[in-house]
Amino acid sequence: MAAPAATHNSAPNQFVEADGVRYAYRQFGAQTGVPVILLQHFRGNMDYWDPALTDGLAQQRPVYLFDNAGVGLSSGETPDSFEAMADHVAAFARARGLTKVDVLGFSIGGMVAQEVALRHPQLVRRLILAGTSPRGGVSGHDPRVPGIALRESIATQEETAYLFFDPAPASQQAAREFWERRHQRTEGLDKLSSMKVIAAQGAALGKWSAPGDGTFSQLSQITQPTLVVNGSKDVMVPTENSYTLQQHIPNAKLLIYPGSGHGSLFQYANDFVQQANTFLN
Repeated sequence: MAAPAATHNSAPNQFVEADGVRYAYRQFGAQTGVPVILLQHFRGNMDYWDPALTDGLAQQRPVYLFDNAGVGLSSGETPDSFEAMADHVAAFARARGLTKVDVLGFSIGGMVAQEVALRHPQLVRRLILAGTSPRGGVSGHDPRVPGIALRESIATQEETAYLFFDPAPASQQAAREFWERRHQRTEGLDKLSSMKVIAAQGAALGKWSAPGDGTFSQLSQITQPTLVVNGSKDVMVPTENSYTLQQHIPNAKLLIYPGSGHGSLFQYANDFVQQANTFLN
């Protein structure tokens, strides 16, 4: 009798080496179809994804969760630029023998995803950019965000609800459900990000957020079909950045979820999975 198929909560941690870095990843889902690589938010690891989202995507395609260099269970040094992080994504894909992938990037993962598409265009078929911004986009000004994001201890349930969700009761209920789903995996957990990782990612974000000339010309070079997703009120990466992405990426469509924030793809996980699978198919 065949072993049950792996899921978000049961997929083992695996490792592959490339260019002196031992990358940690989890693979699960369909055996056929273009694989999708998921790129995580600031200081997040593989455990921080929502199983409702990942298992939903996995019904129709191979899913790869991945720790970039120095993050979580991966070895190496975390770069201080999203360009270098993008090169690590490409190195990981090559090491796994993946020649064509879709990329879903959330938050700073979406910034890395843009660079993967720009620097390794032959690798990327389609792109999903969630809760993210272009280089030189609008930065958030909520004073509470840096205090939570940059300290050593991880965000509490209440703080996660504040950062990723809207204050409205329905969104806060979705936050509680997301928190429960995210903690269902109890074995083979990933490693929390160190202050060294946080500093490197913060430096990369600082470079990315530096004001540009306002033309966003680099986005015109992203030729892959792109789905841009956000909540209507993102306190971390202001929602207007999503409009900028859609306006300047030639083949982009925009999905804004009502009454939601940075983590709209978790609040509306089932709908997002349906939209994402349709787009990727």
